[in-house]
Amino acid sequence: MFSRRAFLRFSSAGAALAVFRPVRASAAPQAERPAPPSIAALTSMKDRARPITTGERRARLEKARRLMGEQKLDAVMLTGGTSMLYFTGVRWGLSERLFAVVVPQKGRPFVVTPKFEEDRAHEQIALSPFAGDADVHTWEEDQSPYRLVADGLKARGVSSGRLGIEETVRFVFSDGVAQAAPSLSLVSATPVTAGCRMVKDAHELELMRLACAVTYKAYAAAYHALEPGMTQNDFAGLVSMAHARLGFRGGAGVQVGEYSALPHGSITPQKIVEGSILLIDGGCTAEGYQSDLSRTFVLGKATDKMKRVFEIEHRAQTTAVKTARPGLPCEAVDAAARKVITDAGFGPDYTYFSHRVGHGIGMDGHEWPYLVRGNTLPLQANMTFSDEPGIYIRGEFGIRLEDDMVITESGAQLMTPQSESLEQPF
Repeated sequence: MFSRRAFLRFSSAGAALAVFRPVRASAAPQAERPAPPSIAALTSMKDRARPITTGERRARLEKARRLMGEQKLDAVMLTGGTSMLYFTGVRWGLSERLFAVVVPQKGRPFVVTPKFEEDRAHEQIALSPFAGDADVHTWEEDQSPYRLVADGLKARGVSSGRLGIEETVRFVFSDGVAQAAPSLSLVSATPVTAGCRMVKDAHELELMRLACAVTYKAYAAAYHALEPGMTQNDFAGLVSMAHARLGFRGGAGVQVGEYSALPHGSITPQKIVEGSILLIDGGCTAEGYQSDLSRTFVLGKATDKMKRVFEIEHRAQTTAVKTARPGLPCEAVDAAARKVITDAGFGPDYTYFSHRVGHGIGMDGHEWPYLVRGNTLPLQANMTFSDEPGIYIRGEFGIRLEDDMVITESGAQLMTPQSESLEQPF
């Protein structure tokens, strides 16, 4: 896989530069509107989404245990969230009450759950890869769940050693375990969780390609229904409506005119008129796997300056996908795209291209690793990223082109067709 030192380099760089994903619009405001012809013509693609199987999750756990051995971890603790779903299929929200799955490097996994949640926990465990092979420990409201974690580990011969904590586990939970088991060293489980999740298998790639295809079709249908006088929320509603017609929940944030120069936009009310430039950014989820696409286009005619910036953007995005290949450091992809933009006069550094060129994507919209300066982690086949250079001219407009990209054995490829112009983006 990769050395611990190399992993820490990419992990710290990615964490420092991670950005939030824009809130996607709900379809609710458009629910009673008749669908425009371009959206009414869409048909569901839902039946193409094959669920992840219990056998696939079992193989993930086996890989996790191999990585735990390499990283000298005695066990890993997961709480509600994406990694728990990835490995176990258990869907559990976070609250102030600890619900945890603990996977030892050797021995039976165990679950710690509030007593009143025991039946619901058993329902989900029955569908997990460790059905019939996991102990369930319950705690009443006035009892310590952390003592149960410590006792469960001790029963498996882990009274000291290293317990990996998944990165999204709340501090109050990890601190509680640390207090209950002072002989344990609590360390990051990210080398295990990221070590599994950041390299996709064929089924995961199939779901990601489907999610990308759905969002691309939804964007195109909404674009063909665009009319002067709409607000950004009107158009966002069309994007959500189109996703729903295709059988998926999805949407996009929409920024108009000068607000397109803000990478993640503005809540300021915006109206679309002839000549308006729009930047849209969003996606959908197919059986847990994300798409993340941005398109920039103009209602009517683009200015010469807009066309020039688009052409630079297109070259930068193309350069990134042509540069990426197995063995190349992640940072080299960012550097290649950034050089195109800087050499064209939109520099230096982050002046106009104000963010990294891409983030990992999978079950989370942003996940490991990151295509950013300082991340020397080598690319591997079947890693997946966004490819999204941007040029943002404050007070005027911004252009971002974003498609999702998979690293192949010999290079890289985008999962959707590139945009070709501001006036004919699809």
